[in-house]
Amino acid sequence: MRIGVPKEIKTGEHRVALTPAGAAELHQRGHSVFVMRTAGESAGFNDERYVHAGARLVDSLAEVYANAELIVKVKEPQTDEYALLTERHLLFTYLHLAANRTLTDALLASGASCIAYETLTDAQGRLPLLAPMSEIAGRMAVQAGAHHLEMAQGGKGMLLGGIPGVAPAEVLILGGGVVGANAAAMAVGMGAQVRILDKSIARLRQLDDHWRGRVVCEFATQERINILALQADLIIGSVLNAGASAPKVLDRDLIAQMEKGSVLVDVAIDQGGCFATSRPTTHQHPTYKEEGVIHYCVANIPSAVGRTATLGLTNATLAYILRLADTGLVALQSDPGFRAGLNIYRGHLTQAGVAESFGLTYTDPQILLPVG
Repeated sequence: MRIGVPKEIKTGEHRVALTPAGAAELHQRGHSVFVMRTAGESAGFNDERYVHAGARLVDSLAEVYANAELIVKVKEPQTDEYALLTERHLLFTYLHLAANRTLTDALLASGASCIAYETLTDAQGRLPLLAPMSEIAGRMAVQAGAHHLEMAQGGKGMLLGGIPGVAPAEVLILGGGVVGANAAAMAVGMGAQVRILDKSIARLRQLDDHWRGRVVCEFATQERINILALQADLIIGSVLNAGASAPKVLDRDLIAQMEKGSVLVDVAIDQGGCFATSRPTTHQHPTYKEEGVIHYCVANIPSAVGRTATLGLTNATLAYILRLADTGLVALQSDPGFRAGLNIYRGHLTQAGVAESFGLTYTDPQILLPVG
């Protein structure tokens, strides 16, 4: 198969979808890999390494799409890429369609088949291609939150871990999944007082068993969320409905009651955000203040550590890329977890959460896919 690796053009994006080592694996299996010049440069992988791995360099996005059948990316196609996608393309990337009707419509109109990293599941129902970026985002959320609590950043002037005689900051984490668990680990390491809220008793038991009282693990009722939000100095929003829009867990009236200079970090912003006052920001302009509260809502947090993120992403995606390259969409027919990643198939919407978000028609992908 012919695999294309575009350079990411989303603002502030420094990751690349495939490392030279990944390109070598594909080349050794007899596949052709087309990499756009300088695509991996920001992540520390120069063009020469791709050539040495057996990839061919091309000069433009248009050439990548023209040469390739399978397009592997990090972020969703940008406006300039919409017209480059056709019905012969298979797109494999993060999509987060439930937060972007314009993109959804464009991909449906293109006729391409689009598999989203974030809805693909493994045999245990986990999200293996979302996990490495969630690990990074959770850890960085606390770093960012601690930084923006500083007065020079508009924060209330608190050191996350405090000092002897001065209490540490209170960190509230909404959602105990991969993001939340990694945020807790970072916040505990920095000496904060940490509390996780989640609706899964089983997950709370796991977290409580791990932390042995160092992190308070509570069931998430809206009443309890509201009470604790007013006490928190830093709130990490990490709630997730895979493939669907994120629920809003804090409304504007409550946020207006928070202490001025507190910080909200919305890691769910890719799925529309979990705070009523959230809107996407960039690494160049990561925050804004609303109702006196600092909002950090960067839509591609892991890009700030593009090298680590690229390595982690390729580690997770390569096995799936190889399967797609070897057998095409037939690989999805025999694997329900892989099939769960298919969001769009040749003009049909095949992800129920996205269909529900926009009131569009959902089609079961199993009845559409080719049989090998």
